[in-house]
Amino acid sequence: MTTFADRGRLSLTGSLFIGYVLLLVVALAVVGTLWAFHYDRETDRQYTERVLTVARSVAVLPEVVEGVQTPDPTRTLDPLADRISASTGADFIVIASPDGTRYTHPDKERIGRKVSTPPGPAAEGQEWTGVQDGTQGRTVRAKIPVFAEGGSRHGGDAEGEVVGYVSLGILADDATSEARDAVPAILGTSALVLLLGVLGAWALSRQVRTKTHGLEPAQITALLEGREALIYAVREGVLGVDGGGRVVLANPPVRDLLGLPEDAEGLHLDTLDLSERVSDVITGADPGEDRILLVGGRILVANRMPVRIRGRDAGAVVTLRDRTELDRLTGELDGARTVTRGLRAQTHEFANRVHTVAGLLELGEHEEARDYLADLTASHTRASSGVAEHIHDPALAALALAKSAQASEQGADLRLSPLTDVPRPLDPEARSDALLVLGNLVDNALDAVGPDEWVELLVRLHTEDGDGLPHDLLEIRVIDSGHGIADDVTEEIFRFGFTTKASRNSGTRGLGLALVKQVCENRGGSVEMEAPDAEEGAVFTACLPMSPAAAAP
Repeated sequence: MTTFADRGRLSLTGSLFIGYVLLLVVALAVVGTLWAFHYDRETDRQYTERVLTVARSVAVLPEVVEGVQTPDPTRTLDPLADRISASTGADFIVIASPDGTRYTHPDKERIGRKVSTPPGPAAEGQEWTGVQDGTQGRTVRAKIPVFAEGGSRHGGDAEGEVVGYVSLGILADDATSEARDAVPAILGTSALVLLLGVLGAWALSRQVRTKTHGLEPAQITALLEGREALIYAVREGVLGVDGGGRVVLANPPVRDLLGLPEDAEGLHLDTLDLSERVSDVITGADPGEDRILLVGGRILVANRMPVRIRGRDAGAVVTLRDRTELDRLTGELDGARTVTRGLRAQTHEFANRVHTVAGLLELGEHEEARDYLADLTASHTRASSGVAEHIHDPALAALALAKSAQASEQGADLRLSPLTDVPRPLDPEARSDALLVLGNLVDNALDAVGPDEWVELLVRLHTEDGDGLPHDLLEIRVIDSGHGIADDVTEEIFRFGFTTKASRNSGTRGLGLALVKQVCENRGGSVEMEAPDAEEGAVFTACLPMSPAAAAP
């Protein structure tokens, strides 16, 4: 796992700031260079167009056309060239014959001599522009032919007799100086943009620091690796939601426990197929520790821990533990405790009866003792043989006898309905579910009755052949003579957490009937309650299909 970065190293925000500034400097240098190069090229283009335009204008002047054909062209053209040069800002205007003899020149001593640069295309009637080195230095110049009267010009070419040409130029240093004058403006603009960029880079780096809560890359990497190792290595389900109710973390166990899709992260809780109670626990609407959830065939224990960052609500982390097997073992333990209590009650009752017989014998009432023992034997035989005769599954028969002893201990009477009939033992899985249903329903009925009241138990296995059903069906019906259940709670009694004995927050109260409903529905069956009269008890009927093919997924 990556360790934290040394504090002497450059921070993330410092690295980002320096990187942003360097990138901005490079970008501005490139842009400034291209800007200066473009400005220099544009200046050359403008100077070229300028000299070309002026030279064309001079070449078509009547004074120039007539002057080059006179015996003494210099006397007429040289003063004209000086005036045009002064008015247009040209550094020189040279009018020469087709063979290159100068008629005009700024240096009067050079008039009559050959030009320093050949006429080139101008002597053949074509225009030319470019940069050349001449007697005035390096100049941007244009050479335009002068045609005799009657000649015509079409773009850069012309028709007619060439009687001379005009060479007009501006020193290249002037164009360079103009481009150089633009450099301070370019540098100033670049400096201003750089300053704004530095401020923006500083603000952006501070924003990044705020978003990462001041953590450096090594720390972020270490936290991410630790998070992955912790979240995905634990067997418990871990679900993280943000302040807006959107899932930000769902490890594989929680997706399996809650039936969430693989792409659950990023989805809102409202879009997930969660029960109302699960949503209440995740959102905090049902606060508290170790909240019990019934999801599918599982019993889950949920704990919610709110997350606050800098005093602001940032969501919550919910951990889920699967307690299904633990609760099943607890149910079996409760059954064993019930049997133990029944045996203890029978032991006390047996001791009392032995003392009674001993007293009768001591008093010499031998006939009374014989009759008393006969009645006890017949009563015990009827009770045991009645259960064994109607219920041929040993576990169900033992639980029924234990519940009968428990009822006798609290002064109530547990009756076995004459319609009870379980002709054969049940398979282990069906037996486990049947014991859970029978134990919970009888316990609830015994809690509802008082001394001298009764509870009637019916356990009947409806077979596929005998009753025309598509599969074997175990019916468990419990009727009590207690105070009954009000009509306004008949729809709520099977909801998890509902109880008439304590508040919703009292531990695991309200779990029994919810488990009964869950077990019945998981096997494709049902459980219903009938309340003929709130003053005359209640009737609970559970139907458990025995065939695995009939069980709901």
